[in-house]
Amino acid sequence: MYIFDLDGTLTDSNGLWVDVDLEFLSRRGLVMTREYEDVVGRSIFPVAAQFTREYYHLADSPQSIMAEWESLAAHHYRDLVPLKAGAKEFLDQCRSRHIPMALFTACRPTLCRLVLDRFRLTGYFSHIVYAEEIGVDKHDPRCFARLSQLLDVPPRDCVLFDDNPANCATARSAGMTAVGVYDTFYDHRQEELKDSCDRYVRSLEELIQPSASE
Repeated sequence: MYIFDLDGTLTDSNGLWVDVDLEFLSRRGLVMTREYEDVVGRSIFPVAAQFTREYYHLADSPQSIMAEWESLAAHHYRDLVPLKAGAKEFLDQCRSRHIPMALFTACRPTLCRLVLDRFRLTGYFSHIVYAEEIGVDKHDPRCFARLSQLLDVPPRDCVLFDDNPANCATARSAGMTAVGVYDTFYDHRQEELKDSCDRYVRSLEELIQPSASE
């Protein structure tokens, strides 16, 4: 089974979360630190919200923080976020070859559905799994073991496509094959990504093969 990440792998949407964080903090007269960016950037929504509340000593509840983030991001996912180059074509190729596909994302479910509906991608996936439903971050070793159980597919039969070096490393440690997909958001971590995956591509376009009729 092919398992696809969403943000930074299929959609060019990693950068918008920096804008969301900056807007959220600026409303409160706060500034983003490198520590904050690193922690929130790799955390599922509930963990990131709790960390934000504690880190900045906010009176906001984690639930209200998540709701505000979601409101700020909704317009981007509904109207602005583009697909990564080759994403739709590669999904078409996989479907034509009857390769089962799943989506595994740390994106908020409502936001994920907005962009999937916009590009009519929902039908490509037999399963859409949200990391926050599993309850652990993607860089947690338990994450991909639980995903494998949920999909009812052994790790050795799973291929993960992800732009995050930590996610690729964790998937490999769980016994999956990892394909690292370049994204500008992790431009400074490309050597780490190459070391963390079984195959590295600058674009999903590299995986598209000509049809037999061409």
